[in-house]
Amino acid sequence: MSSEDIELVLLEAEEKMEAAIAHTRREFSSVRTGRASSALVERLSVTAYGVEMRMQELASFSVPEARQLIVTPHDAGNLDVIEKAIVNSNLGLSPSNDGRIIRLNFPPLTEERRRDLVRVVGSMAEDGKQRVNGVRRQSRKELDDLANDGGVSKDDVARAESGLDALKDRFIGMIDVVQAEKEEELLEV
Repeated sequence: MSSEDIELVLLEAEEKMEAAIAHTRREFSSVRTGRASSALVERLSVTAYGVEMRMQELASFSVPEARQLIVTPHDAGNLDVIEKAIVNSNLGLSPSNDGRIIRLNFPPLTEERRRDLVRVVGSMAEDGKQRVNGVRRQSRKELDDLANDGGVSKDDVARAESGLDALKDRFIGMIDVVQAEKEEELLEV
């Protein structure tokens, strides 16, 4: 039973660390690179039909050119509320609509703005690493509790903690790789 408890703690830690990586990737996708991407506006909140909804529930998206995103509402009656949500989002985009669709043109980024975005990505990566470390900390506490309750030897706990540290290092490395890719994408002219 005790080795199963340890295995359960490690599996749960791995799942939570994977969730932290997924969250960090979603955060990175919200950083504008000068290229059109629906990830920038999909999760914006829009008040339609008297409730808060995500934009992806109200519209479809297409990218006809590298620097243009077209938002097509499923219901033309939502055109104005979608446009208002984009304007209020502080994304630095100016929507233009023709009564059926909304066009978003992405201006090229300046060098200074690119450097600022690299710092933002670094901060997001640090948050992701803190999430992974928090999972490790919580899992170590659970392992220590198992050892203190008895039934699990100190050697088994030490091996599990070593495996937990290796798991943490692997996920921190994954965040570093994703961060480097995003920074390269941002600095690409």
